[in-house]
Amino acid sequence: MKIKNIFFTILLLTVAPLLMSQTGYLDEISFENRHVEEQSNQLLVNMDIVLDGLNIHSNDLIVLTPVLVSNIDEIELALAPVVIVGNKRSKILQRDIRLNNPSGLDADPYELVRRKNKTSQQITYNTKVTLAEWMKDASLKLRESVTGCADCDKGGDLIALVPRVIMADYTPTYKLTYIVPEVEVKSLSDRHTAMFNFEVGRYELLRNYKSNATEFSEVDKVVNDIRNNPDFEITEFAITGYASPEASAPYNRTLSQNRANSFADYLVSKFNIDRSRFTVTGHGEDWEGLYKAVSASSLADKQAVLNIIDNISNLDARDAELVKLSGGETYRNLLNNYYPPLRRTEYVVAYSVRPFDVEEAREIIKTNPRLLSLNEMYLVAQDYP
Repeated sequence: MKIKNIFFTILLLTVAPLLMSQTGYLDEISFENRHVEEQSNQLLVNMDIVLDGLNIHSNDLIVLTPVLVSNIDEIELALAPVVIVGNKRSKILQRDIRLNNPSGLDADPYELVRRKNKTSQQITYNTKVTLAEWMKDASLKLRESVTGCADCDKGGDLIALVPRVIMADYTPTYKLTYIVPEVEVKSLSDRHTAMFNFEVGRYELLRNYKSNATEFSEVDKVVNDIRNNPDFEITEFAITGYASPEASAPYNRTLSQNRANSFADYLVSKFNIDRSRFTVTGHGEDWEGLYKAVSASSLADKQAVLNIIDNISNLDARDAELVKLSGGETYRNLLNNYYPPLRRTEYVVAYSVRPFDVEEAREIIKTNPRLLSLNEMYLVAQDYP
């Protein structure tokens, strides 16, 4: 008998503290979409309190109180609480409310909810308070208080929801970071236009024909300026021949190709440049150039010419329509004043530039900075105190 009494006493001493221990529910409740916002001198507090995982004892009452707490001192402000009750406690509470004696409630609740275990329930919490200076460095916490039957205290908890309700003004700190540009092969290119004259229907390039001597001199100067500069090395020539729109489009394409090749042949023979460095293209009729020239002109049939170019896709059919304008007068004007500049050869000379040391670069940056790479400019900048 004594052994049974001793065993009962030990069991009572072991279980009693557990029965009296804290019984919180926060691990069964989630707080989603937490958001605090400053607006018109007020602080708006919003969240969704999700009860889907909550299994409350029938006699229990849970008070969830959002609290604004200063991060600097002990100032705090409790907001309207949410009260969640079990089935039996709900009936008791409703009776107490009718008797004007709502036991277990220290403040008017934001919402009073009877929990239906194993069902989906959610409380949308939205409230606002007047903004105080101390709230600019405050956190939002949630205080839980649980009571059982006869209002016995079953404990509670305090958790943080939002570490700082108003983010501090961000003051960026700038630091200079020098990125050293990579050493690179310097490649430049210059675009030029040569207005060579050719005999009608021919593609031979004749120096003494009309004003060709002047064009040859200009081309020779361009190429020699690059070839005779020890800092440069020609890497590529891109030549494009253009024709005016009279005659058929296929004929003009072939003619512009042959005339461009004649120019390439001249450069090969004159300057001993390898033919493999040339890219030669016959563009054919330059309707785009004609369109731009007419658009900028005061030609009497200006709009009619532009409409023909815009609306007729067949290139040779355009010629026939242009001839009809003003009894042929407009077409003669085009032939004499607008077509000649379209017959041209455009060429691009590409060349590499040798590397420069810092002393050379310091002088070149003053006179012709395009010859320097970013790395060379960087080294010049670094050379100055």
